Amino acid sequence: MRGASRILFIYMLVILILSLSGQCLAAAKGLRYSIMVSKFENRSNWRGQWNLGDAWGAVLTDSLNQTGRFVVLGEKDMRREALAEQDFAASERAAGGGKKVVTGQMTPAQLLVKGEITHFSDATAGGGGGIKIGGIKIGAKGGVSEINVVMYIIDSSTGQVMASKKCYGKVTKKGLSLGLTKGGFSGDIGGFKKTNEGKAVEMAVDQAVEFVLAKLEEIPWTGTVILTKGAIVYVNRGEREGVSVGQTFDVGKVEVLRDPDTGEVLDQSVEKLATIKAVKVKQKISTCKVISGENVKKGMTIVLPD
Repeated sequence: MRGASRILFIYMLVILILSLSGQCLAAAKGLRYSIMVSKFENRSNWRGQWNLGDAWGAVLTDSLNQTGRFVVLGEKDMRREALAEQDFAASERAAGGGKKVVTGQMTPAQLLVKGEITHFSDATAGGGGGIKIGGIKIGAKGGVSEINVVMYIIDSSTGQVMASKKCYGKVTKKGLSLGLTKGGFSGDIGGFKKTNEGKAVEMAVDQAVEFVLAKLEEIPWTGTVILTKGAIVYVNRGEREGVSVGQTFDVGKVEVLRDPDTGEVLDQSVEKLATIKAVKVKQKISTCKVISGENVKKGMTIVLPD
C-alpha cells in the first residue's frame, strides 16, 4: 500500500504542476501589449489618387485590434492632434465649462510597428474600358494587384529593431476587376477590403500580424510601479492589458547593458527584488500586494515570473 500511495502522490503532484503551468501559460497568453502603428512610407513608384500608406496603416491597425492581444494606440498624427487639443483646452482661448483639462495620461506604446511599402501595382492599371461608380472602378479585363512591404517591430524604450519581416500580397482577377479611383479610400476599411487592391493589402497584413503574434513569445511583457503604500503596490496595467485578480508578477530594477563604444543597448534584464499579487484590477491600473521580498519603489518594472 505504501508503494501504491507513493505512486498516487507523485502522480497527483505531477498533475498539479502541469495544471499550474497551464494556468501560467494561459495567463501569459491573455496579457496584451500596447502597440502603435506608425505611418508606412510609400517607396514604390505607384502614385494614385488615394494614400497607400494610410490604407495599409488602417488595415494593419484594424487587424491588430481584432486579435485581442494588443492595446492599439492611435498613429503619431492622431496623438499629435490629441496633444494639440489638450494644449488648446488648457489655454485661455477655450471655454472650460468648469471642466479641468487633464494631461500626462497619454498611454505609452511598448512596441512600435513601422516600415516601407517597396512595391505596389493595382488591378485596374492596365484594364481596358470600364466604368466608375463612386470611388470604385469596374474594369473590363481585370488584372493583378500586388504589394511588397518591409515591416519592423521596434522596442519603444530603446529604439532598437527587435525583428523585421517582408510581407507580400498578390491577387489575380480575370474578367471584372474592382479597383479604387479618386477619393476611393477615406477610412472605409470594409469597402476597401472588397477591392482587389484591398484584398492584396489584407493578404500582406495577415502575414504581418501573424509574424507579430509569433514574436510575442520573445518579447517580455512589462509594466511599471506607479505608487507604493507599505505592502500595497499600484501598477499601470489593468483589465485593458489582460491582468486578472490573483495574477503574480516579479518586481525589480532594470539592468541595461550598453556598448561602451556606441552606447547601443545590447541587453537588459530585471533584478528581482519582490513578488506581488493582483488583488484588485481596474481598467488601466491594478492594486497588488507584496507576497515576498521588499523595497518595492515607484518606477520599478514588473515582469511575468520565470
